[in-house]
Amino acid sequence: MLTIDRVSRHYGGVYANRDVTLRVADGELRGIIGPNGAGKSTLFNLIAGHTRPDAGSISLAGQRIDRLPAHSRARLGVAIVFQGARLFPGMSLLENVMVGAHSRTRAGVLAAALRTPYQRREERETQALAADCLERVGLLSWAARPADSLPLGQQRRLQVARALAGRPRLLLLDEPASGLRSEERSQLAELITELHRTGTTILLVEHDVGMVTSLAQQIAVLDLGRVIADGTPDEVTSDPAVVKAYLGTGAHHAAR
Repeated sequence: MLTIDRVSRHYGGVYANRDVTLRVADGELRGIIGPNGAGKSTLFNLIAGHTRPDAGSISLAGQRIDRLPAHSRARLGVAIVFQGARLFPGMSLLENVMVGAHSRTRAGVLAAALRTPYQRREERETQALAADCLERVGLLSWAARPADSLPLGQQRRLQVARALAGRPRLLLLDEPASGLRSEERSQLAELITELHRTGTTILLVEHDVGMVTSLAQQIAVLDLGRVIADGTPDEVTSDPAVVKAYLGTGAHHAAR
């Protein structure tokens, strides 16, 4: 599904990513971990199209996407859930999720202004899709509520629902558990597991190593912009380079 081939991105003389190579299979749940400043968020922005690489290539299902703008990648099925809430205040949950489906709509501004039959039909279909996405994340009963009234845990679920409205082939989750309480983390982990079970390819960046090792089939570890390990959770958490650079002895035992 995703091929990252020797991708680099630098800012001045500092490399955020350097010669990063990863291959993610269709339907895989891949975790990415590493210390602060390792280049995890930069890599996500390179995949989503918010930043362009200085070298290397990125392909989705065999099609190069590294020079495409973010909205074109969204149309091809790349969706990202950022760490920050990034909700639209003053809009309901349903309206927020409908925004996520706009990358798939075809009616233009003129059709919307004229309220053509095609535009009205497409809007009904978008509403139905948004309601389905809210149901998948357990928020359908809150559909009419203002999005900015939600607790943080539900805000993260709403972000996931909005990403699902674009019918993603590849879902990027950037530290979705950040700031959540233990119960909210468990609920989020259950949601991610269910999305993976239904066939969504997922890339998960998360500081909670225990969460990543319990969810991911494969884990890549970044340090100073480079991939220093890539393998199963057991392989990665026992890798001496990973323990030295990131986990430490205590965290290593906790992850295992």
